[in-house]
Amino acid sequence: MLDYDLAALYGVETKRLKEQVRRNISRFPEDFMFVLTDEEFFNLRSQNASSKWGGTRYSPMAFTEQGVAMLSSVLSSEKAIKVNIEIMRAFARYRALLLENSELKNEIRNLDDKLNEVFHFLLKKIDALHQKEKERPRMKPVGYKRYDK
Repeated sequence: MLDYDLAALYGVETKRLKEQVRRNISRFPEDFMFVLTDEEFFNLRSQNASSKWGGTRYSPMAFTEQGVAMLSSVLSSEKAIKVNIEIMRAFARYRALLLENSELKNEIRNLDDKLNEVFHFLLKKIDALHQKEKERPRMKPVGYKRYDK
């Protein structure tokens, strides 16, 4: 999540959120929080179509799930604590959804493997039937031959 989104959720100014993070920077290693590169920031600005005069002028901070959790220790207002609890619940639901998806994907793979086995079995049987047909001697046609002059 980006700093300005979190600031809006917590009900503080982005400037104050960044200030608190910088004051407690030892709590935010790279896997908790990082600053977007100039290229990433440019892409973000072009997608959001911000004006030259308004909006963010400095690269935003991006927070991982652990970084969002750490923000609750830095921002200690009642609203920040409540919002942080909801954000953590959302991350937990998202993780559960991904887990359900991966379980479903595994079930589909297992089903696909079983279907492949069945198809291979059927194809072998069909090939065997075709082989038997080729091996059978040709029978003479039954009936009379008609010769037209």
